[in-house]
Amino acid sequence: MASTNSWTLELESKVSAPRKFRACVMDWHTLAPKLAPHVIDNAHHVEGDGGIGTVRHYNCGSAVPFNTMKKKVEFLDMDKCECKYAIECDSVETSTWNIKMKPAANGGSVAKVECTSKGVQANDMMLKAKESAAEMFKSVEAYLIANPNAYN
Repeated sequence: MASTNSWTLELESKVSAPRKFRACVMDWHTLAPKLAPHVIDNAHHVEGDGGIGTVRHYNCGSAVPFNTMKKKVEFLDMDKCECKYAIECDSVETSTWNIKMKPAANGGSVAKVECTSKGVQANDMMLKAKESAAEMFKSVEAYLIANPNAYN
């Protein structure tokens, strides 16, 4: 029987929740190859309009423990900066990612990412996925701070 593993990640940011959500979630397929090519080599649209049901295919870089992944949007609330993805990738039967970005009192935001995966072959794979997610959010934050007009 396949094992189930999960992790939660909370990251504070100086960037507002809507800007961070648009960059990290809605446009990650475009930003990732530019900001973190060792995480995502390239990505392409498979189907959908960016909303619920949209599928994108990613070719992963050396920092990620799988070669390819397919990400499908299962839930999306742009106003609340929340989404849920189903991800298919090497060595994982199913993986669900819930992402919520909440405003912080200082004008920034707090991102909460919850990931549950079934069929993971090793805990170190899950740890590497968590580290890659944290790096993704930090690289987007740095990009948005350096480019204050992006994703407004």
